[in-house]
Amino acid sequence: MNAYRKKTVSAVLAALLLAVGATACQSGDDAKKDKGAPAPAKAAEKPAEVTPAAYLEKTKKKSEEISSLRYSIVGDVAGQKVTGEAAVRMKPTVAMSMRMDSPEKPGEKVEIRLLDSTMYLGAQSKWLKFDLKALAPDQAKQLDSLGAAQQGQNPADTADSLGSAKDLTKVGEETVDGQKTTHLTGTVSVDELRSRNAAASSPEAKERQGKNLAALEAQGIKSLTMDIWIDENDQPKQVRTRGAGTSGPMDVTVKFLDINKPVEVAAPPAEQVIDLAEMMKEEGGGSA
Repeated sequence: MNAYRKKTVSAVLAALLLAVGATACQSGDDAKKDKGAPAPAKAAEKPAEVTPAAYLEKTKKKSEEISSLRYSIVGDVAGQKVTGEAAVRMKPTVAMSMRMDSPEKPGEKVEIRLLDSTMYLGAQSKWLKFDLKALAPDQAKQLDSLGAAQQGQNPADTADSLGSAKDLTKVGEETVDGQKTTHLTGTVSVDELRSRNAAASSPEAKERQGKNLAALEAQGIKSLTMDIWIDENDQPKQVRTRGAGTSGPMDVTVKFLDINKPVEVAAPPAEQVIDLAEMMKEEGGGSA
C-alpha cells in the first residue's frame, strides 16, 4: 500500500475577478439657446483598482460557505506523478473519495475513501480498512494526515495563506475552461504559514492549517509559490502550487469542477474489504 502514502499537498486558493463598470457619457445639445451652449459632458470616473489582498479577503469569506467540492489534480510530488479526481464533503460531516492513477502500475486506478473516522484504501475491488480511532496514535496520525492532504484544504484557508505573501501580485485576467478568471501569484514561506496559523480565525481552521503544515514539513518544503485563477463568482477555478522538498520538487495543479453540489461517499462492499484491525488480531498483534 506504499502507493497511498504520498502526501499530496493540495493548496487550494481563491480570489475575486475584477469587475470593471461600464462608463457612461453624456451628449451635449447642439441647439443654440439664449442661455448659451450647454456645459461640456463630465467624463465618467474610472473604477478604483481592486488590490490583490482585497481579492483574497473577499474570496476567503465566500469560501467559508463551501459545503462540498469536486476537483481534478495533476502534477509531481516528491518525484512521483500524481493524476486523479476527488469529491469532498465538508458539511455537515466530512467525507472524501479520490481516484488516482497508480504510480507503481500504469493503467491501474487506486482509490481512497474517508468517512465516519474510517479510511479505505483500494485497487481492483480489493480494499484495506483502517479504523483511525482503533490504530495506535502514531499510525492514526499518519493516516489522518494523508486523508487531510488528499481532501484538499478549505479554500478559505488557502486564501488566508497566500495573504502572507509579500510579493502578492495580480498577473492579469485569463480564461480557464471557458470561464473568465483573475490570476494572482505569490510566494510564501512555511515559517510565514506557521505564523498565520497561530492567528487562525477559528479552532477548526487552526487544525486544518496545522495538518497541511505538517504535510509540507514532512516533505522538507521551505516555501511555496502559488498561482491562483478566480472566477466571476469569487470561487477558485484553478490553483498551481510549487515547492522544493528533500524528496524532490512539488508542482501540483488543482482544477475545481463543482462547488456546493451534493457529494455522497459509501463504504466499499463488505466482501471486498479486509479489516486491518481484525487481521492483526488473527495474526496475534503486530505493527500496521
